[in-house]
Amino acid sequence: MASQNVADYLLERLRAWGIEHVFGYAGDGINAVLAAWGRADNQPRFIQARHEEMSAFEATGYAKFSGRVGVCIATSGPGAVHLLNGLYDAKLDHVPVVAIVGQTNRTAMGGSYQQEVDLLSLYKDVAGDYVQMVTVPEQLPNVLDRAIRVALTQRAPTALIIPADVQELDYSPPTHEFKMVPSSVGIDWPTTAPDGQAVLRAADILNAGSKVALLVGQGARGAHAEIAQVADLLGAGAAKALLGKDVLSDELPWVTGSIGLLGTRPSYEMMTGCDTLLTIGSSFPYTQFLPGLDQARGVQIDIDGRMIGMRYPYEVNLVADARTALDALIPHLKRKQDRSWREEIETGVARWWETMAMEADVAADPVNPLKLFAELSPRLPEDVIVTADSGSSANWYARHLKFRPGMRGSLSGTLATMGPGVPYGIGAKFAHPDRPVVVFAGDGAMQMNGLAELITVKRYWQQWADPRLIVAILHNNDLNQVTWEMRAMSGAPKFTESQTLPDVDYAAFAAGLGLHALTLTDPGEIAGAWEKALAADRPTVLDVHTDPNIPPIPPHATWEQFTSATAAVLKGDENSWDFIKEGLKTKAQEFLPHRNG
Repeated sequence: MASQNVADYLLERLRAWGIEHVFGYAGDGINAVLAAWGRADNQPRFIQARHEEMSAFEATGYAKFSGRVGVCIATSGPGAVHLLNGLYDAKLDHVPVVAIVGQTNRTAMGGSYQQEVDLLSLYKDVAGDYVQMVTVPEQLPNVLDRAIRVALTQRAPTALIIPADVQELDYSPPTHEFKMVPSSVGIDWPTTAPDGQAVLRAADILNAGSKVALLVGQGARGAHAEIAQVADLLGAGAAKALLGKDVLSDELPWVTGSIGLLGTRPSYEMMTGCDTLLTIGSSFPYTQFLPGLDQARGVQIDIDGRMIGMRYPYEVNLVADARTALDALIPHLKRKQDRSWREEIETGVARWWETMAMEADVAADPVNPLKLFAELSPRLPEDVIVTADSGSSANWYARHLKFRPGMRGSLSGTLATMGPGVPYGIGAKFAHPDRPVVVFAGDGAMQMNGLAELITVKRYWQQWADPRLIVAILHNNDLNQVTWEMRAMSGAPKFTESQTLPDVDYAAFAAGLGLHALTLTDPGEIAGAWEKALAADRPTVLDVHTDPNIPPIPPHATWEQFTSATAAVLKGDENSWDFIKEGLKTKAQEFLPHRNG
């Protein structure tokens, strides 16, 4: 048998862990690993992005939608630096990702050498749960195994740094002697059950309440049946944190939808009216959207003891798996006979969805962006995966898409970085090549990096069992979310030099790559375009010319607050009349007659 070097063994160990894809970009700091890939018949598969940041986003998207660890690789110096934003996205959204990065030769370290960066210091925050440098071959199995196990256990990014000369050393395993650390592959998970006395105390609080509200996050994924049973017993409604949008079906009449600035009015009204709060698998950070601090009693369930008891003065903080905790709780809950609170919530939810449909039908110039989402919602395939970039597209994703059971969706929930929409979609396609994926991205995100990643789509799409990856671009030549934040939060008019984007023909760019592409400037074209894209035999780019003057109005904004904010920026905003006209029409839909309430 030919001798193995460290790089060869690195790939062998990844295969032993069941790693099937590594997202990366080449550089001479990992040349030995790239050569090892050639000898290993590209196993695990090396997925080439256009930029290391995109590799990290793709690994994060892969991990989010597969439930497995994502792996990315980059060269020393600039390559390692470029990974950081995508790794911070994983860190803040609690996603397991392992970063493998090169480093200059050990003999050059400390010598101000080319591409020498103190990577241990640089990665100490983003990969603070585990970051180590491999300096001898015997160290590799333990460091890699721990990086994977810590990433999975802590749901966090970890990193291992391998100097270029170490990659080329003959591999020798750790031996059975002093100061050697042998290691093993695999991990078996326990079911984390709650404390029995704490369950009884939680049940007492929930039974005592007459207006119970649930807040559900991504940590409750897989517990939808138990949540539905709890909500039925307590006569409660459930709001969803943004990362938990796909945890509960939006077709359930007691699900109020998203919460927060990107949330719904029913969620806001439920939180302001409740007397009891049960939070399941969420660390939603915006306390101002939760009940007043002296308004409600609270119970929290979270598997991570580091995140428990945050955001609200909960009386019981249960550290447990969501499903297991709810199973333990259900036998102790008493069915509430008074259903008036639940009926009030359901009436508000029905009225909200009607309002959303009315707002999507508001005439705009040229296309109302809400229409783009509203037309897709009933056409969403049952097994679809949806990603959204940061910006105004996140607003409409949160409010206008009605997720049904089995659908998945995500975005950059906590870092809220621009740019992950398309690479998340690519990561999703490698996690589930047999499922359709839809990406919503603003033109700012596409100009930042999305256009380049369409080249990655071009490279790989024919390898996917289902070739449908649809990128819908909100083309309004404006960094729209920030423009609206300036108006609403700072009372400032649009600053054209920072906010206006150069016009780009996105459909032409996509067509040049051999992708299916449509330019849409008429709202009457939207429904048919979605049907064509969903029936296409290749990825599709929808270049949708949307009206930048449709406001992403927060759910708690009153008519008086809205008119006051618009008046404050009348002077000096180049779009002042347009955004007031469109904004008034949109906001007015809440106050027009509805079938429901």
